[in-house]
Amino acid sequence: MYRRRALATGLLAMLLAAASAFAGCATIREPRAPSFGIVTFNLYHDKADWPKRRALIVDELRELQPDAIVLQEVLQHEALRNQADDLAAALGYSAYFISIDPGDRPRRYGNAILTRHPVLARDWTRLRPLEDSRTAGWARIDIGGHPLNVYVTHPNYQDDDSGRRMRAQQLADLQAFIARTAGAAPSIVAGDFNAGSGQPELAALEAGHDNAFDTLHGRADPRPTLNPHYFPDDARRIDHVYLQRGPLKPLEARIVLDREGAPGVWPSDHFGLYVRLAFAR
Repeated sequence: MYRRRALATGLLAMLLAAASAFAGCATIREPRAPSFGIVTFNLYHDKADWPKRRALIVDELRELQPDAIVLQEVLQHEALRNQADDLAAALGYSAYFISIDPGDRPRRYGNAILTRHPVLARDWTRLRPLEDSRTAGWARIDIGGHPLNVYVTHPNYQDDDSGRRMRAQQLADLQAFIARTAGAAPSIVAGDFNAGSGQPELAALEAGHDNAFDTLHGRADPRPTLNPHYFPDDARRIDHVYLQRGPLKPLEARIVLDREGAPGVWPSDHFGLYVRLAFAR
């Protein structure tokens, strides 16, 4: 009787140990939310030998394989296919082009969001003052069952008090647009902001969003996004990716599209910025 009881006790202990080990394995193997890569890049429209620049851009973006690409200074005209559609076709992405120019005009100029994932919703808005012709675009992307909002913008370029006032108004309009469209999904805001991080006009956006590059490298990092070949006296980093603080965490941020091809041929007058992020638990 004693031997049977001891055997039963030993068997029960083995079963409990196995169950505990299995539970531990199940916890370790629990699927994690995917990471997400995004590139922001000012295309410089069709200046400086676009066909040669296009080849450099396509090669590097194909190598990077980001989940989304946000573009500024996108152009189309009678002799030029829409640059966002063209790059999307070359890379196997879909493109959402945003412009104040009517769709039936041959010449249109604006911003774009490219992605290789399903798009759940999208929209755009004009930013005040309307005479400055600035916009914000939005696409909600499905990342393996995780919805993510991606916003693109390109506020005023003037580096003076007038430009700063316009950017402040435009970014206030952008935040109102985010409040109307974001819902419960976390948000990325990316583009050419024409201002370095920490500038007063960016303060309201930075109150709720982390600048991915600054978070990982520090605001004092000297690497610019303005290409010194075009801007030898302006070493600013004005192209940014902002992540909603809390739900999104930066894993990597680096300057890309910064390599010269043939002598004097660069992808753009800006460098690109690549950011990889994770959904926080």
